[in-house]
Amino acid sequence: MTEMVYGAVPVRDGEPVLPKWWRTVDKWTMSCILILFGIGILLGLAASPPLAAKNGFEAFHYVQRQAFFGGLALMAMLVTSMMSPTLVRRLAVLGFVAAFVALALLPFFGTDFGKGAVRWYSLGFASLQPSEFLKPGFVVVAAWMMAAAQEINGPPGRLWSFGMTMVIVAMLAMQPDFGQASLVLFGWGVMWFVAGAPMLLLVAMAAGVVMVGTLAYNNSEHFARRIDGFLTPDVDPTTQLGYATNAIREGGFFGVGVGEGQVKWSLPDAHTDFIIAVAAEEYGLILVLVIIALYTSVVVRSLLRLMHERDPFIRLAGTGLAAMFGVQAMINMGVAVRLLPAKGMTLPFVSYGGSSLIAGGIAVGMLLAFTRTRPQGEIGDILRGGRSR
Repeated sequence: MTEMVYGAVPVRDGEPVLPKWWRTVDKWTMSCILILFGIGILLGLAASPPLAAKNGFEAFHYVQRQAFFGGLALMAMLVTSMMSPTLVRRLAVLGFVAAFVALALLPFFGTDFGKGAVRWYSLGFASLQPSEFLKPGFVVVAAWMMAAAQEINGPPGRLWSFGMTMVIVAMLAMQPDFGQASLVLFGWGVMWFVAGAPMLLLVAMAAGVVMVGTLAYNNSEHFARRIDGFLTPDVDPTTQLGYATNAIREGGFFGVGVGEGQVKWSLPDAHTDFIIAVAAEEYGLILVLVIIALYTSVVVRSLLRLMHERDPFIRLAGTGLAAMFGVQAMINMGVAVRLLPAKGMTLPFVSYGGSSLIAGGIAVGMLLAFTRTRPQGEIGDILRGGRSR
């Protein structure tokens, strides 16, 4: 029955898991992720020693931690990419519930580490940011709801996913973490659009975002300060944006040279939120363009492979994961060059951060699992098969 519906593509019965995974996984996307992680280690060697010295650690303390958490992230990516879409969905539901509960308990047990936003749990040896782990689970659960709504007599999955999204956005905004809230809302909007949402509703949603943003600007000092800093024509050279802007300008096309950059001595977040400024200063525009090309390759290749997917759930979940991955990278780099207000968002697989790395590994592992080659065939294969019968 499967062959009649999806087309005749040979399936190798009894094939071992690893050979089958290697034959069907998108190797180009996986290679881009490995290169991004390698670039992150390279930039960490340049950006983190000043902070380590300031905090009384050995020079490469943060690099060693990034390598450790990055290793866990790559393992999570590989293991997740070997799973079937059904297993990914089941585990994503459990992970989403756990992350949602952790996010809800942040106001009572979380900490802000002196940054003004309660986003983390302090574990002593490390910190945990629930919102990073919530995102991949949220995408899969929302995609499942939307796909179920397309079935005959299916539940109102789009409405359920909308309600779930609004609750999560509100919880993130209260931290406050408007960057992650915007990313969650964007990911849901992309999936809703792919699921066939009317354009009028999308326009209404955009208008609602503007209204909520205006309300947040008038009632949140944290949000207003970020927006005012972005709109100000003159950048204070002693702020993080000022240091980052000057570093990018100094780097030029080829950079000032390995280890010769100065922004890492001024920026407290040079190894996390503003890692692209370190790349631009020491290695120039060339490395920045390479990084952009790697992120673009991951997103474009994933979307191209998903275009051939016949399962609505896989298509929606994969599109949401790819969109959030690409937009998070765009936001991080856009903040550094003042194209966007400051968001406090990491650059996936390049910035330092245990939660970001491991959650990113899980998310990309899900994306690789959804974009694996499957025996479903093309529309033309089915038509030709029908004529032959």
